[in-house]
Amino acid sequence: MTRIHVSAVVDSKAELASDVEVGPYSVIGPNVKIGAGTKVGSHTVIEGYTTIGAQNTFAHFAAIGGPPQDMKYRGEPTQLIIGDRNTVREFTTIHTGTAQDEGITRIGNDNWIMAYVHIAHDCQVGNHTIFSSNAQIAGHVQVEDWAIMGGMSGVHQFVRIGQHAMLGGASALVQDIPPFVIAAGDKASPHGINVEGLKRRGFSSETISALRQAYKVLYKDGLSFEDAKVEIQKMVVASTADAATAERLAQFHDFIAASTRGIIR
Repeated sequence: MTRIHVSAVVDSKAELASDVEVGPYSVIGPNVKIGAGTKVGSHTVIEGYTTIGAQNTFAHFAAIGGPPQDMKYRGEPTQLIIGDRNTVREFTTIHTGTAQDEGITRIGNDNWIMAYVHIAHDCQVGNHTIFSSNAQIAGHVQVEDWAIMGGMSGVHQFVRIGQHAMLGGASALVQDIPPFVIAAGDKASPHGINVEGLKRRGFSSETISALRQAYKVLYKDGLSFEDAKVEIQKMVVASTADAATAERLAQFHDFIAASTRGIIR
């Protein structure tokens, strides 16, 4: 049975699964859909064209599905889509998309989003990410699976953060972080491969060694960016006997090859 506190305001058009919990003084708008097992804390507002999956937890005072902070926005019915098993802590803000992009902000599954985080319009967040307190990402940012955002870090619009990458606390990021790389500083610069994180997630020593070599080619060998891409592609071809390593090297290569904002240097 849905448990809605008597002081909460839930629009009659909202679609809530039968076991959703809504805390005191929270507000749920008419175009909101919330899946099974999700809990909404007190004083939280969920509005806009927002679809939320199952088993999510929203702490107190979160602002979810509000209109984008974009002066070009003219009230278009853009969306926010959130997956399953996410934790969203106090005072977090997550906005819907804009018509200038595809109109959808997406959050995947199993993400840990701490207090005072801001996820702006049109961002695409994968699965198993961690946003430490006060991490702020601007519009159109892509955060891939297992990435970690340090506390009080800030990310420029249209930047991409690769899978298993880590951005240090109080860092300012204005270019893309390749997968598996640690970056930190103002402005953020590369500081090696996220070795400890990869070990925790079961990467083999062979794969980690190959990624460290690819990092060396990109950042330490004095090659031009184009020449580094060629050398890393050669590594991909040479590692085909080890499918897992070849896959990870290909992900590293393909990410940097697709960069439009440029890679952190």
